[in-house]
Amino acid sequence: MQTPDIYSVSRLNSEVRLTLELQFQQIWLQAEISNFVAAASGHWYFTLKDQAAQVKVAMFKTANKRSSFRPQNGQQVLVRARISVYEPRGEYQLIAEFIESAGAGLLKQQFEQLKAQLNAEGLFALERKKPLPAHIERVGVITSPTGAAIRDIITVLQRRAPSIEVIVYPCQVQGETAANQLRTMLSNAIRRNEVDVLIIGRGGGSLEDLWCFNDETLVRALAACPIPTVSAVGHEIDFALTDFVADMRAATPSAAAELVSPDQSHIFERINRLRNALYQAQRAQLQQLAPRLTNLSQRLLAAEPKRRLQQQQQRLDEMQQRLTNSIKRRLINTSQQQQYLAKSLRQLSPAKQLLQQQQLITNLTQRLNNSQKLKLQQQQQRLAAIAGKLETVSPLATLARGYSISFAADNKVLTSTEQLAVGDQVTTQLANGSFVAKISSVIAAK
Repeated sequence: MQTPDIYSVSRLNSEVRLTLELQFQQIWLQAEISNFVAAASGHWYFTLKDQAAQVKVAMFKTANKRSSFRPQNGQQVLVRARISVYEPRGEYQLIAEFIESAGAGLLKQQFEQLKAQLNAEGLFALERKKPLPAHIERVGVITSPTGAAIRDIITVLQRRAPSIEVIVYPCQVQGETAANQLRTMLSNAIRRNEVDVLIIGRGGGSLEDLWCFNDETLVRALAACPIPTVSAVGHEIDFALTDFVADMRAATPSAAAELVSPDQSHIFERINRLRNALYQAQRAQLQQLAPRLTNLSQRLLAAEPKRRLQQQQQRLDEMQQRLTNSIKRRLINTSQQQQYLAKSLRQLSPAKQLLQQQQLITNLTQRLNNSQKLKLQQQQQRLAAIAGKLETVSPLATLARGYSISFAADNKVLTSTEQLAVGDQVTTQLANGSFVAKISSVIAAK
């Protein structure tokens, strides 16, 4: 009996991949994007779907860096790709080589034509742009009141400059009526003249989504706006004509908020330290994985290095994403611990203890005053009693009853006739005065 050809899983996946790649060397698909992820390595991963099915797609950095736009979830795109298999999981997938927005070609042509016209008229000239005010108290934002852009702007301003007031001029930022609403809100902001700087923009999207910001009437009105303006449309790779005529262009709405706000928070320094720590941790992790990647690369040189390397890069992206999520959770735990310690510190605040000591001093002072008043009253009562006793033995009281005291010339009290002689001069003290007399005779006691 002939021995069966027994496959390993790795061999099976490899031969399936080769069969698919030889059968479908290159195909074009038009479909909707979902689950879009841009990995830190620069590679893109997403899903293409229609009403009944879906397929996973990987577009590596060497291919997507030539793309003129960044895909968004829900966007209809045209993709040129090769069929392959991600062998570690045995998953069938597409390797995209080219991508563009479906129907974006005509819009791009219109965009470039209007851009060239406005540039020729001098609307993009640097000398006509106004600088942003040095001190900004009010910021106007022309955008959707429910979009991510306004939330990002408010979040950044609350963190960096909570004193800045935000006034929203609400309007749609996508669709047929969006351009007209943007123009109306810009006119209202100019008429009301209540803000120091204007931000106009929205979050990222396809060329079709951002098209209202290429409206010629809106662009000309923005160029003539007397208020300093910042255009923040889409992401870093997105450009609209408002970006060229505004006094300043921000890559994102969050970046626009940073441009118009001074950094008033010490948390920013902590974030920088945490970001550097995260970068160092990621770098160390990558350095630990680098020898393994080198070893795998050397082993793959004899096989198909490009295919195997792409699959290893995809796996590395997954591991790096897991590492990033782990570090984010650790940062969240650290932040919660810091909040707990800050609360404990506030409870042990010297100001609170000082207030308690001040209250104690106030109570002791009140008790001392009351004690002194009581002691004074007791001494006054004692003095009055002693004065009464003295009054009873006082010679003045005796004088008041009709008695008198006589003094000799040497001021000694006369108590006997033996102290007197005829011709002596004596002084007699009465209750209400005194008089001086001369002795004419002395009568001795019988």
